[in-house]
Amino acid sequence: MGVTDRVGSLVAPLCDRVGVELLDIDYDGGVVRVTIDHPDGVGMDAIAALTREVSRALDHDEPVHGRYTLEVSSPGLERSLRRPGHFMRAIGSTVAVKMLPGTEGDRRVQGILESADEAGITVRTAEDVVRVLCHGEIQKARTVFEWKSESEAARTSQDRHAIDESEVG
Repeated sequence: MGVTDRVGSLVAPLCDRVGVELLDIDYDGGVVRVTIDHPDGVGMDAIAALTREVSRALDHDEPVHGRYTLEVSSPGLERSLRRPGHFMRAIGSTVAVKMLPGTEGDRRVQGILESADEAGITVRTAEDVVRVLCHGEIQKARTVFEWKSESEAARTSQDRHAIDESEVG
């Protein structure tokens, strides 16, 4: 069992106790990163409470050998996508995907994530090209936050509302 698995088995019940969802655990270069989320967002109180709980658990069980730094955070606006569940939660979002070297087609794909399952994802680019990508071919992926002015956001909301009304009939 690797470091991330050992840490994950300790952290998952602590997340439940604090009332947050464990999204990811990463161990790289002496840094243990715990990423959490909540449907209403993650506040500093939850992060602080979980940090204390995780720190105590890691000190007690020592799943990481040697010195390390613990980071507990929310995923932020541009979220890393690594597991099938991460992709499934991001359906409808704009994503940027970097493929492994040697993968057929462009190595970088950006567009709307149309579907995701245990096998892979489907992305529609701005050029209306649909790419079906296997999880095993993906080197790196994240959501892309698209900045809009207040007037653009209002127009988008009005357009969506008009479409909803026309569908009703």
